[in-house]
Amino acid sequence: MDSATQPAGRPVSPALVVMGVAGCGKSSLGQACAEALGWPLLEGDEYHPAANIEKMRAGIALTDADREGWLDRLGSLLRDAGNGAVLTCSALRQRYRDRLRSFVPGLRFAFLELGEADAYARVAARPNHPFPPSLVRSQFATLESPVGEPGVLRLDALRPLCELRDETVAWMRGELDAKESA
Repeated sequence: MDSATQPAGRPVSPALVVMGVAGCGKSSLGQACAEALGWPLLEGDEYHPAANIEKMRAGIALTDADREGWLDRLGSLLRDAGNGAVLTCSALRQRYRDRLRSFVPGLRFAFLELGEADAYARVAARPNHPFPPSLVRSQFATLESPVGEPGVLRLDALRPLCELRDETVAWMRGELDAKESA
């Protein structure tokens, strides 16, 4: 395991992506991990071009082409962060995750797994968010589970935030092997 070659408490990866469908808790876990690791938080939704935001507000699912420039921008931000960063990003398809990995070798992903009904309820409860509940189903249709890919920690999104943070930070520091905690 990587911890054998890392100083105690130092992350074994230069960056973390907190990923999953809309409503899974990416922002909450991302913020908690960023604070615990002493890294900046990059909220992926803040970097969407205006055209993407308008499409989502209109209830139109984004295409792969819509996401290309956005993913490249996120990858560049992660790469240029220097001393580490936490990114929140749905990263629904393997090709999206691989695109981000191309910018940051060794990139790790914390996958917040959540059922469709729970995701819908959470998204419906969010005021003033550009992502409407009508798009939740499209997220699940697009999702290619990252379970089994290298550098992925699977987490049950319904667990308490403090547990998710502690497990993710310990994993980032090489204190535990990735396991399926869902």
